[in-house]
Amino acid sequence: MHATLPLMQQYGFPAMQRRQLDTLQVNLGYRCNQSCLHCHVNAGPQRNEMMARETVADVLAFLEVSGVKQLDLTGGAPELNGHFRGLVMRAREIGVHVIDRCNLTVLDEPGQEGLGEFLAHQQVEITASLPCYLEDNVDRQRGAGVFKRSIAALQRLNALGYGKDDARLTLNLVYNPQGAALPPAQAGLEADYRRDLGERFGIRFTRLYTLANMPIQRFGSTLVSKGAFGAYMALLRGAHRDENLDGVMCRNLLSVDWQGYVYDCDFNQMLGLPLAVEGKQRPQLSDLIGRDLSGNPIVVRDHCYGCTAGNGSSCGGALRG
Repeated sequence: MHATLPLMQQYGFPAMQRRQLDTLQVNLGYRCNQSCLHCHVNAGPQRNEMMARETVADVLAFLEVSGVKQLDLTGGAPELNGHFRGLVMRAREIGVHVIDRCNLTVLDEPGQEGLGEFLAHQQVEITASLPCYLEDNVDRQRGAGVFKRSIAALQRLNALGYGKDDARLTLNLVYNPQGAALPPAQAGLEADYRRDLGERFGIRFTRLYTLANMPIQRFGSTLVSKGAFGAYMALLRGAHRDENLDGVMCRNLLSVDWQGYVYDCDFNQMLGLPLAVEGKQRPQLSDLIGRDLSGNPIVVRDHCYGCTAGNGSSCGGALRG
């Protein structure tokens, strides 16, 4: 695996500051039942890093006193953490909206019986990875047979009520480019997804999110191996738009890793760039209880251009268009 952080010192991303925190994004572990080529976490079946019960308790303690109303669960496959369902239930009990970043195929994994029904009962918002509506493209990026399993999972979620017009059960899909290119306009691609998935499979969904591939971990290392890292960074920098700086997710989001350490975003987490907190070299979530992070400097490097290039990219999709 090639380290990419040392290669991110050329352009100097603009300085930014945090605003009021509204979303806690928690990585429950790096284990996943897939090994996707674009994965910025380098997740896979052989990863053993998983959040422990004590750290889950710290997450809930923070939610109870911070006033944060949105819990964004990610991984790996967050559902593979044995504390996933308990965390979801307790968060919902205290009035927190929960997002599950789901790879879809986890729904038919052994030990995940009843997962779809559980998510629907808890009214968990699902943000599901489906990097294309064409089978060959998905299987090339995510593994043989993943497309068919994903379609079956989406049909099952639709049958549970996800993706209907009343928006009670939100089902978002996520698109990633196949390689070192920026995503197309989100609205036009969403229309293509709706038409193709609807006509061929009867699938409904709420929104499509387009995300840029980040030049870190597995995808970044692949770029280095192909001699394409510099060209991709130049593409991101050349497509930077200052107007996207206002909407990037790190302004209002806090990222927590499986050990409870905190970062400005999931990408900084993967690069080992901790949240800048006075008096704490590597702060944990428990260190932040009662602390206002508004105005705190955001730790930036050149990978941040992945969020401001073109139409912008965030955990909620494009920032424009």
